Amino acid sequence: MKICVFGAGAIGGFVAARLSTVPGLAVSVVARGAHLEAIRRHGLRLRSPAGETTARVAATDDPRTLGAQDLVFIALKQHQVAAALPGLQALLGEHTAVVPPTTGIPYWYFHGLGGPHGGRPIERLDPGAAQWRTLGPARAIGCVYWVATEVVEPGVVHHDGRLLRFPIGEPDGRSSPRLQALHDAMAAAGLNPEPVADIRAWIWAKMISSLSWNPLAVLTGATLDRLVASPEVLALVRRLMREAECVAEALGIAHWPIGIDERIAAARQAGAHRMSMLQDWDRGRPLEIDVLTDSIAAMRERAGLATPTLDEVYALLRLRASSAWAAR
Repeated sequence: MKICVFGAGAIGGFVAARLSTVPGLAVSVVARGAHLEAIRRHGLRLRSPAGETTARVAATDDPRTLGAQDLVFIALKQHQVAAALPGLQALLGEHTAVVPPTTGIPYWYFHGLGGPHGGRPIERLDPGAAQWRTLGPARAIGCVYWVATEVVEPGVVHHDGRLLRFPIGEPDGRSSPRLQALHDAMAAAGLNPEPVADIRAWIWAKMISSLSWNPLAVLTGATLDRLVASPEVLALVRRLMREAECVAEALGIAHWPIGIDERIAAARQAGAHRMSMLQDWDRGRPLEIDVLTDSIAAMRERAGLATPTLDEVYALLRLRASSAWAAR
């Protein structure tokens, strides 16, 4: 089974390193810059409380050299996907399955659904339906990454060893041979996959966590353990999460597989983890503000609801980000 992880950063590098340990899987990564050079020279190194392992994977910045794959994990930031579409297209064969990022609402969200929004791309999230047309909604398998990882130096990914959960599912909720193949590969790699019947609800649950914790981490500079230790912060987090839940419920999410209390408990399990947006902030990288705000905006417009607390928090985040960039 040929598997390409397109984007070998914190999550992609972790997934690729684990998958590379499974006999019968041909794992490759698409990376760039110093990270790519380090992987080529020293392998993809994964550090955790259990120690350090080194994965030898095919690594390139030119996807055309890899050929068609059986499975492609798109482990990019959402704002990077559009520019990567030509490279991703080079990896697609007739039966290639694609696991897109789920930081926000994925391009395929309304594929196969009924109702007024069913079968329609989301222009705000996928301008010109570029992903819908290039990748195809029928290729998509949903996967939610509940894992705390970070690139600590080129070629080196750190996993704190606590949080590790990967719900996976077909958009139509059914079992399928390709979902089983994905499950078997991930299970053999110790990635703790969990087939679920309603992957959209899981995507919402993870997005709501990112939507709530990420801006507060950047605004305060605090790690998750410090955020969850503050009763005032937790009260705000609960308001943010509930606003987003109302939007999801208006669009058909009838049952939450992981509720607000469980999401907060998961944050506690991550310990002194620095949220991905805080990691980007510390490194001077662009923040994934738009994918989160555009996701909730696109969905609340369809639901006909308002999200005032989310709007206020993200207004503060945008001001902080714009002030910092202006000073650099």
